Amino acid sequence: MDDLVRRSLTRTAVFVVILLLLLLLPAGSLRFWQGWMYWAVFSASVVAITLYFLRHDPALIARRLNGGPTAEKQPVQRQILWFTSAFFVLLFVFPGFDHRFAWSRVPAHLVIAANVLVVAGFAIVFLTFKANSYTAAIIDVAPEQLLVSTGPYGVVRHPMYAGSLVMLLATPIALGSWWGLLPALCLVACIVWRIVAEEEFLVRHLPGYAEYRQRVRYRLVPGIW
Repeated sequence: MDDLVRRSLTRTAVFVVILLLLLLLPAGSLRFWQGWMYWAVFSASVVAITLYFLRHDPALIARRLNGGPTAEKQPVQRQILWFTSAFFVLLFVFPGFDHRFAWSRVPAHLVIAANVLVVAGFAIVFLTFKANSYTAAIIDVAPEQLLVSTGPYGVVRHPMYAGSLVMLLATPIALGSWWGLLPALCLVACIVWRIVAEEEFLVRHLPGYAEYRQRVRYRLVPGIW
C-alpha cells in the first residue's frame, strides 16, 4: 500500500508539473491567466480523485497506473493511444501559442464557464470510478470482473469517455482558445475509434455485454450515439 501511494502521488505530481510547462512555455508568458486557472482546476480535480480512491479503492488506482500505448495488449488500441497521446499534448500546447500570437479571443465569462464544465467532466469520471472498480487504463477483462450496468452505466455504455468528452471539449475554451478546438475534435475522433474497438473486445470477453448493449442503447451521448 505504501508503495502504491508513493508511485501514484509521484506520477500525479510529475503530471501536474508537465501540464504547467505545456501550458506556459508555448504561451511565453506568466500572465497567461487562463492557463493558470485551468491548471489549478485540472490539478485539483486529479489530486482529489487520486486521494479519494487511494483511501477507498486502492485496487482501482493500481489498475490505472498500468496504462499508456505500450501497456495495451491489442495492436489497434496501441495505435489509437499513440494518436490520442499526441493530440492530448497538442490540446494544451495549441492554446498557449494562441495566447502568444493572439490568434483568437474567448470572453472571460466563457473561460470561467468552461472551467466549470471541466469540473463536471471530472465529476462524471469520478462517478464512473465509484460504480466500476475495474475501470482500468487499458482494454482488458479481469478473471473475476462482472458486468456493471447501474449508475452512470445505466445512461451510456461508456460514461468515463462521456466525462472525458465534456472535459476535452471544454478545455480549449477554458484556455481562451477557439483554435484549440482542433486537437480537441481529433481527440473526440480517437475516443470514438477506441470505443468501437473496445466494444468488439468486450462482446467477446465480458459475459453479458452483448445483452447489455441491447438494454443501454447509447455508447457516449444519450440520444445521439
